[in-house]
Amino acid sequence: MDDRHIHDLVLIHAPSVFDFREREQFRAPTAQVIPSTEEFEMYPMGMTSIASYLVRNNYRVRIVNLARRMVGEPGFDAVRYLRRLDARVFGIDLHWLPHAHGALAVARLVKRLHPRARVLIGGLSASYFHDELMREPAIDFVIAGDSTEEPCRQLLQALREHRPLASVANLSWKRDDGHVVHNGLSYVPTDLDAFDIPAYGHMLRSVAMHGRLADALPYEGWLQQPLTVLLNGRGCVLDCAICGGSRSAYRQVCARQRPAFRSPERLIEDVRVIRSFSRSPIFVIHDPRMGGRARMRRFFELLERERVPNEMVFELFSAAREDLFELISKSLRRWSLQVTIETQEERLRAKNGKFGCTNGEVEETIATAFAHGCHTLDLFFMVGIPGQTHASALGIGDYCEYLMERFGAGGRLRPFVAPLAPFLDPGSRAFEDPEIGYRVHRRTLADHEEALLAPDWGSVLTFETDAMTRDELVDATYAVTARINDLNLRYGLTTPSDHDAVVRGLRAARRNVATHSGRRADRTWLVAKDEMSWSGPKGIRPSRALAWMILGGLKDEAVRAASRAIGRYDVAIAAGDTRAD
Repeated sequence: MDDRHIHDLVLIHAPSVFDFREREQFRAPTAQVIPSTEEFEMYPMGMTSIASYLVRNNYRVRIVNLARRMVGEPGFDAVRYLRRLDARVFGIDLHWLPHAHGALAVARLVKRLHPRARVLIGGLSASYFHDELMREPAIDFVIAGDSTEEPCRQLLQALREHRPLASVANLSWKRDDGHVVHNGLSYVPTDLDAFDIPAYGHMLRSVAMHGRLADALPYEGWLQQPLTVLLNGRGCVLDCAICGGSRSAYRQVCARQRPAFRSPERLIEDVRVIRSFSRSPIFVIHDPRMGGRARMRRFFELLERERVPNEMVFELFSAAREDLFELISKSLRRWSLQVTIETQEERLRAKNGKFGCTNGEVEETIATAFAHGCHTLDLFFMVGIPGQTHASALGIGDYCEYLMERFGAGGRLRPFVAPLAPFLDPGSRAFEDPEIGYRVHRRTLADHEEALLAPDWGSVLTFETDAMTRDELVDATYAVTARINDLNLRYGLTTPSDHDAVVRGLRAARRNVATHSGRRADRTWLVAKDEMSWSGPKGIRPSRALAWMILGGLKDEAVRAASRAIGRYDVAIAAGDTRAD
């Protein structure tokens, strides 16, 4: 094989359904409480950490968010674009199971367009289905686990130096005779300080290197609402029944016995990078208490010194008391919370393992947070958890009304509801154990690939619960959504025009009428996306972003100085023009 390639590795993020632009599908509810569309074009942050780690080790790597380009640019020719790429290895993420169709379709297409290149698949879902993936002729490698930065480096080194593949950690591969070899999942780092997660600096520098902002954007609309994240760790201390990122799921899929964390010092470095180019909120993934109180206190101590102007948004996994909110309010000018309690029924919350406390403790947490200056608190409910009946699901609306009557003044409390869709997470207790309360009708990767082609989201569901059929899950979702939509109007959380748009969308959905030819009209039928954003300063600082592209890796003070020198330079980021290829 000729070893001369422009890139050692091109990482590609596929849409949920590869040919979604040619299909009549109604899937809006599956993505209404995340920033991206129903094609899940937001790529996993691990792609940036892999790319950054490999570049630091002298490999040529590029990220191509194919899904975002297909969503945001109707005339974008994905096949033509993939044909123009050149790499020794093409890596495709199958992290979330909703990509079962798109990831496999892109793998097959890449192998057809570049038959001499190798195709690599990774991610949590890929790790779970690695045996099935290795039976796919288009796929050469699967790297399993939640931290594949170093195994990817080992693979690229082995290919570059023509070394045996048997020494590459976490790798499944095919010998020349077609026999599949599993090297074993041996690389499971106990901390994450060796990696940049997510690597925003690398993302901006790659734009300067490759000249394609469109390829690097995390999701459609990111320039207008550039939500950034801090990743506390990988793994979890909780074992929620429906979560593929739970303690037991990580143990089974990634051989991880306990969470691996980033140190408070590294998290603060991440904050410095983000604030250097972005005014927008920073979302902290995982409850800040996970990892112990000493680690939490150290993080907030360092955060207080930084005087961060960005709003920061924290998850809570359980009830919180005054001491936590005192730390947060002392450290930040503006902060918000996201709390997922899933149901108003304490018994069902305990069964699922989520936010295992009484409603009284939930309400006390909300009251204490607001008393200490919490700007907004997003409260998430779910239709389809174990044991939840149709009547119980409808009761979500009653509880939301009670909470908004008590806390809703000023629009600080914002309720959201979403169905458990489109699939159960592989590796979760709900997927593995029928005693949890689910009848799972499809279990293979091929099953899920096929299910994604159904015309509407209810038909995509591959399960029923012990208390609701698929039709009841759909009906309950619509009913609770309508109730919360009315409450949002009453308490000033939505405009009359957005409220009416949701009403019209729900009416069309109940008639099972597709409202568009592929995606566009669906995106606001359930919740206006603006309701998922935060008020206050937001957006990219163009001159700071350009400084990062040129000087990335220097201290924040140097980046600020460079941005002042660049001044009001009209870069593509400022204009929102991402299409120059």
